[in-house]
Order: sequence, then C-alpha cells, then structure tokens
Amino acid sequence: MPDFSRCILHSDLNNFYASVEMLRHPELKEVPLAVCGSFEDRHGVVLAKNMPAKAAGIKTGEPFFQAKKKCKDLVSVPADFPAYVRVSEAVREIYARYTDRIEPFGIDECWLDVTGSRNLFGSGVGIANDIREAVKREIGVTVSVGVSFNKIFAKLGSDMKKPDAVTEISEENYRQTAWKLPASDLLYVGKATARKLSVLGIATIGDLAQKDEAVLVRELGKWGKLLHDYAAGEDRSPVALAGTGREVKSVGNSLTCYRDLTTDDDVHLLLLLLSDSVAARLLESGLGRASTVKISVTDSELDRYGKQGKLPRPTRNAKEIADCAMQLFQALYPWQRPVRALGVAVSDFSEKKQLTLFGDAEEEEKEERLDAAVQKMREKYGNRVLQRATVLGDKRLAEMDIKGAHIIHPEGHRGDA
Repeated sequence: MPDFSRCILHSDLNNFYASVEMLRHPELKEVPLAVCGSFEDRHGVVLAKNMPAKAAGIKTGEPFFQAKKKCKDLVSVPADFPAYVRVSEAVREIYARYTDRIEPFGIDECWLDVTGSRNLFGSGVGIANDIREAVKREIGVTVSVGVSFNKIFAKLGSDMKKPDAVTEISEENYRQTAWKLPASDLLYVGKATARKLSVLGIATIGDLAQKDEAVLVRELGKWGKLLHDYAAGEDRSPVALAGTGREVKSVGNSLTCYRDLTTDDDVHLLLLLLSDSVAARLLESGLGRASTVKISVTDSELDRYGKQGKLPRPTRNAKEIADCAMQLFQALYPWQRPVRALGVAVSDFSEKKQLTLFGDAEEEEKEERLDAAVQKMREKYGNRVLQRATVLGDKRLAEMDIKGAHIIHPEGHRGDA
C-alpha cells in the first residue's frame, strides 16, 4: 500500500540553461534563444531553449542550423556549465533552509523530503510555494514543484504544470490526477518501454497500476514489477541525506558525432574511442573489472535504443569492451536510419580475475599493462598522442575531443533507451 505519511517535493528549474543565460543577458529575454553545444560538432546542438523559441517549434537535441530554418530570428549562446553549477548550488542553499534531505537528479532537479519540516513550516504545498517564491525573488529563475507522498509522483507533479507552478498529487487525488496521464509520463518509462506497454494494451498510468502484475513480470522481468509499483503509488525509495556518499553504479561515456554514422565500420570506430575513455576511467577509479556492457544509440530522428550484455570475462580492457559493445549494437540496431550518437557504459565491478584453462590470464595481464602505459602517455601528452590505427582512418573522428568518461550513480539513470 502507498505510504501516505510522507511528504516529498520534486523541484525542477524551468528551462534552466536558457533561464540562466537570460539572467546574464537581459536583452535576450523576449527573443527566441537557444543554448547550444560546440559548433565544431554538428554546428551546435540545441541543449535548451526559452519560451519564445519553444513557441517557434524549436526542440532540444536538434542541430542549430535546423532550428534556424524554423525561426530566422533565433539567437544562440554557447553553454557555460560552470555558471549553471553556481546557480544550481545557490538554489540548493534555499532548499536547505527547509530540509537536509536533498537528493539531486541532475543539475536542475532535486527531491526534498519535508515530512518532518511541516511541523515548522506548514503544509507541503505551503513549503513548495515558499521555495518557489524565494527562488524567483533571490535567484531570478523560476521553479516548478511537485508535492506528493513519494518520489515518483512528486516528479510527475513537477512536470504537469510549467513554468513557475506547484502541483500536488495527494492521497485523495492521485487516481484522478496521475492515473489519467499517459504511461510514458511516468519516470523511467522511455520510448522502448512505452511501446512494449502499448502492445499489452496499457495506455495510461492507471492502466499500468491495474494491470496484472504477473503479466508485467512475464513480459518485462523485474522491471515490470517496479513499474507496476510506481504507477500504483507504492514507491518507498527514500530521499538521500544531503552530502552523503553514493554507490557507484557504472562508468560510461557518450558522444554525438560530427557526422551521421551510416555503416557498422563507422559505429565500430566511435565505439573504440568511447571504450578507450571508459577503460581509462575504470583503471584510474580502482573499481576493478567490469562484467556488463551497456550501449545507447540515438538515431538521426533522435529516437533512442539501448541494450546490455555480459562480457566473456570481467575486464577493464578497452578492446574487449568495444568488441562486446559492437556485438550488442549489431544485435540491437536495425539500420533504418543513420546513427547520430552512441554511448558505452560498464557495470557490475569485481576485483577478481577470471581463471581460464588456456593461459588467457597472461595475455590479459599484458593487455592491462599496455592500457596502463597508454593512459600514462595520454595523461602526460594529451589524449591524441596515441590513437588506434583503425580510428586514424577517419581523421576528423580521430581529432574529436572525447571527454573523460563519467561515473554514474543510481540517481543518474533517467529512463530506458
């Protein structure tokens, strides 16, 4: 049964990157504005847009040159992530006035557990409105806040009304409010899962909550039970205490290529580059060897796919990771459209080497020593000092700046591919 005793908020800073840029450039408030990534890669992808740009049909993730065709008056500004971090931290200082249970969900979103805070500050809706007004008055950006008895419904509430709004999904109204929404609105239901649910006759969150749990488990595995619980309001996951350590879930990296990829050879080159960065981070992190590889694929229409599989043996070797990633890609992707972006992540870490009957341990030791030597050279002289010969077949790809792989924590997962 749902736990109605809790009071959870989910705060979502509206059009965050664009809002910060409008603070810094007040003259751009009334004009269509897009915050873009590097113009060296795909002429700048739209990372965020303001309300006038949204009204003009501009979409997050599309190349700026395409967006410009929709809106000739569209203005672009480069992303400034240090500035966004500073504003995010200032907003979290406001949250901290009300609770020490603050769990980030990306740079612009947080969950807050204000269950005990109600004795001091009033109702959950009252606290949400106090926070909304303080953020607008003191920082100059707006926030939408969802109020509910669990994290999933609080997140759903913050998405329902934007910008600058508070929405409550309560014990009394969650069936009327949440259950009528599309199943795809539920956190962690991505396009692939939504398609699977549709085949099962599930269109709304209410349909999902009332579906036979055994059917969902049969079709979706343990993920089916989890989604059923979320839809039924039975999410009991706690909000983390601010500043507490988090378990490392995986190490991964992704990249939007400078051109669309159209062949397996193209994909293999980029998977090698990404696997190199993942293996290097794995080596320096001391997490051990990975047993699982997961890939993500984004096509030219921005549809996303994902698949994971087990490695033949636990490893931190770049080539073994890339080979497994390529096998997953070939099993997953139908090549109906070109590929725009790829991601590689590894997980399920252990320190132990797997013993074999055929003397592979010595070969593995050599490969790991070679990877470590290459990493030292790159740390000293830059990532491009040593490249795989196959990658050099595409000079522009070889010269792309593959940023260091990132460690992913449990709250970093946004949904399926």
